[in-house]
Amino acid sequence: MAVLKTKIASMRFDPPVILASGVMGQTSSSMLKMHEYGMGGIVTKSIGLEPRAGHPNPTMVELDTGLLNAMGLPNPGIEDFLPELKSLISKVDIPIIASIFGSNREEFIDLAGKMEANGVDAIELNLSCPHAEGYGASIGSNPDLSGDVVDGVVSVTDVPILAKLPPLSDVSVTAKSVEHEGADAIVAINTVKAMALNFETRLPILGNRYGGYSGPGIKPVGLRCVYELFEAVDIPIIGCGGITRGRDALEYILAGASALQVGSAVYYRGREAAKLISEEMIDLMDEQDIKDIHSLIGAAHRC
Repeated sequence: MAVLKTKIASMRFDPPVILASGVMGQTSSSMLKMHEYGMGGIVTKSIGLEPRAGHPNPTMVELDTGLLNAMGLPNPGIEDFLPELKSLISKVDIPIIASIFGSNREEFIDLAGKMEANGVDAIELNLSCPHAEGYGASIGSNPDLSGDVVDGVVSVTDVPILAKLPPLSDVSVTAKSVEHEGADAIVAINTVKAMALNFETRLPILGNRYGGYSGPGIKPVGLRCVYELFEAVDIPIIGCGGITRGRDALEYILAGASALQVGSAVYYRGREAAKLISEEMIDLMDEQDIKDIHSLIGAAHRC
């Protein structure tokens, strides 16, 4: 049977299907459920220094080929989140990755130090949220700002640092900057900035007007970014965006991903999404007598 085990920095993933930030990642109980249903790693909800309510309703709408959300980075703040994090870490043996967001280098440094002190295996820098002004993509779209944040966090932590980037037209520029400053891996991509309108009311549907588009419709964008990143940087890439089935996951591996994050798949396929995706990956590899997933990483570049 095909082997799916992978390693990124000091973390081992088996399977290499990881819960993406923002989905079932705010309480210990919800994250524990994701572990029990087959996730090979967990990324927490993006956490900031202070509690944040997020954007007004409506914050989500289902579209024909995906989901559109404008949550606005709601979170309880780092101090209230830490008990949930400690509880989770005490109960699982898979990598736990803390997602953090800030408006400047100092906020990221503060958050990273607190997360590391409480036992996380790695830290994911949210440099890519498309619907929270002053955060996320506002930083990730600027290579210098992104590099400065990574440099600051790397200087005060010893755990692996993952930089989650937005789907830029030339994502390699920011990727090279964060790699140069010491990032251990890149996560690509976050949701795509988009909107939905209601003909009857003549108004945007989301309370924030704009939101982040996820699901099957963005997979071609994610694949393009991962493919370009594989040729631009030497650090590992974690593919994310529209992965709902095993075939989707393997396509990201072919493009150059060493592991995968899934989010909307939980909406479409339920809590067993990771288990189902992993089984489908193994079945497809067994059909072609492929023994180890490492032989497929970046294979689309060898044609």
